[in-house]
Amino acid sequence: MTTHESNPLRRRLIAVAVAGSVALPSIALAQDFTYDTEVFADGGATPWTSTEFRNNPENFQFVVIGDRTGGANVEGTFDLAADQIRLLQPEFVINVGDMIEGYSDDPAELNAEWDETDAMLAQMGVPFFRVPGNHDIANSVAQEVYRERFGATYYSFVYGDTLFLVLDSEDPPREAPEGIRESLELYKRLQVEDPERAQAMLGEFMKDEAVVAGLSTAVDFNETQTAFIEEALASNPDVRWTFLLLHEPAWENPSDSFKAIQEMLKGRDHTFIAGHLHYYDYDNIDGNEHITMGPAGASFHHEGPGNVDHLMWVTMTDDGPEIANIALKGIFDRKGLDPDLFGAYDRKGFE
Repeated sequence: MTTHESNPLRRRLIAVAVAGSVALPSIALAQDFTYDTEVFADGGATPWTSTEFRNNPENFQFVVIGDRTGGANVEGTFDLAADQIRLLQPEFVINVGDMIEGYSDDPAELNAEWDETDAMLAQMGVPFFRVPGNHDIANSVAQEVYRERFGATYYSFVYGDTLFLVLDSEDPPREAPEGIRESLELYKRLQVEDPERAQAMLGEFMKDEAVVAGLSTAVDFNETQTAFIEEALASNPDVRWTFLLLHEPAWENPSDSFKAIQEMLKGRDHTFIAGHLHYYDYDNIDGNEHITMGPAGASFHHEGPGNVDHLMWVTMTDDGPEIANIALKGIFDRKGLDPDLFGAYDRKGFE
């Protein structure tokens, strides 16, 4: 006898083919798994280790992806990431900010950049949740364009008995370094015309006093946003986990308002995920994970192992999230590696 149970959330069909095309006696051991009892005696030896499949219908998978911009890579790294996410087919994707270069007060320029990124996101074929970054809402004009296109800059949603809190770490926007828009355009051009000069330019930019000061400034959250966070937490007291996603890793130099948010979270299982620094980093603070994403096409800002274009594959389970970071150069489709995309797979090339 063969039995099958269909799961409306996630159907996993695992088949073991052992003999010809005719219908053969089989036995059901687990959801969507059968085997042929004429080939394998019931209770006898089998060439598989277990029938305890990881197909819990309460589990779900999603992807987190880091900064595209802040000196975007001209090799098309984010385009590659979008296509790879399509291959992986998560249930949804969350970006932690900086999808456009921004730093313009021209609505036409900003909308053109958003049109470009929206075309990239269409490749993924799954819901995409935005988190605003400093490049996305760098000034009042950019904020207005963002809100016209995407609505609120902070919000919450619940999926699979899990609360997601998207925060705005750029309210109000920081003062931008002078001439940053022109510098970003020059850097983009130099990546093609003179890569060594582009790298030197980036190094000098990261030493600029205004840039260093901006990266070390505490992230403040206004009273309206902290009240929203408090209400969202109070309205969802019994979810199995809470994810808080924001652009800047506010825990690196916590402001009083961020400390107040941390206080609200006491006694609640939660994980913070941010971007901004273009370098992967992991912290465990009071038993809770705080993760800073590496980039997905943005310029590398530091030396070290955190310099990696990657995506984060998260499986939410009853015991909490399981997190796997996957380097973009480790994912390719059934046709194999495309040599025309070596620069996108690995900015230093394959060695």
